[in-house]
Amino acid sequence: MPLHKRWSEEAIPAGQRPSWPILLREQHGIVTRAQLRAYGHSAADIVANLEAGRWQRVLPRVYATFTGALPRAAGIHAALRYGGGFAVLSHRTAAEEWGLVPVTEGPVEITVPYSSSAISQPPLVKVHRSRALDHSTVETWPPRTRVTDTIVDLAVSAPTAREAVNVVVDLVSRSRVAVHAMRDCVSMRPPFRFRAEILRGLELVARGLMSALEVEFEEQVEEAHGLPPGDRQTPVEVDGKTLWEDITYDSYGAAVTVRLDGRATHAMAAVAFRDRRRDNAAELADRARLVYGWQDVRDSPCQVAAEVRTILVREGWRPAGEHVTCPKCS
Repeated sequence: MPLHKRWSEEAIPAGQRPSWPILLREQHGIVTRAQLRAYGHSAADIVANLEAGRWQRVLPRVYATFTGALPRAAGIHAALRYGGGFAVLSHRTAAEEWGLVPVTEGPVEITVPYSSSAISQPPLVKVHRSRALDHSTVETWPPRTRVTDTIVDLAVSAPTAREAVNVVVDLVSRSRVAVHAMRDCVSMRPPFRFRAEILRGLELVARGLMSALEVEFEEQVEEAHGLPPGDRQTPVEVDGKTLWEDITYDSYGAAVTVRLDGRATHAMAAVAFRDRRRDNAAELADRARLVYGWQDVRDSPCQVAAEVRTILVREGWRPAGEHVTCPKCS
């Protein structure tokens, strides 16, 4: 059983405790007052170590047995020890541990049972509460919410409805978690906020959209300007390998490829090489191709739509009705 489940704030019989060095190693030098007392440290001893600068108080009833800044692992364990025996990492911190988002500066986010007395302790800990921890937690070390619940938590915490959709599309695609597993999570634990948007995001993923940029392109470029909905994630063979194009319009009689690139730069040489090979393959196949990034789609959707329309018509697409403009079009 993981340490956080078997070690409560009450003293465990001496014969069942890990040794002091093992405890410190497992908790990255972080201990609670109850643990210190259980290992023979008196209240006066604790005060003496703090005043001598050998230890430091990190959170209420939680101490570091070293001085200086807390490494990330120590901060995580301090937050968990503060939250109590059933606290788990959640929201942004759980997403970082799952590898869904990059690690950033900020408070460690934990979720505790509703009966817990723990409250947020800025700037180190942000506390959430849940009645469903038994169903949303996976037995990892450090303990954290399941991938599905982590994504739902982040979507619920998004500042706007649109960003909630984007969170779902981005993180579900990045994690490769099954859409049906996400839907089961939403069904068993209905979110109190942005439920419709979360389901909308899952619908978009099921249709092949893989990023928030693709959602933006579909809504602000295609739908808003009467362009046909392109086929998403179309397979293409390059150098004997199957790669995927973001959007193609072959089903409308136009050999046109649109690529959506959310990266500011190609930091990895392998990615840049792959994209050059795709460009060359498209050229050899006599395909028209357009590439857009976040700034293009977010700031100039009307211009992007005009360009896409021009190339689609040039390559064989015949609009069924009149030219559609959106309220932003000049």
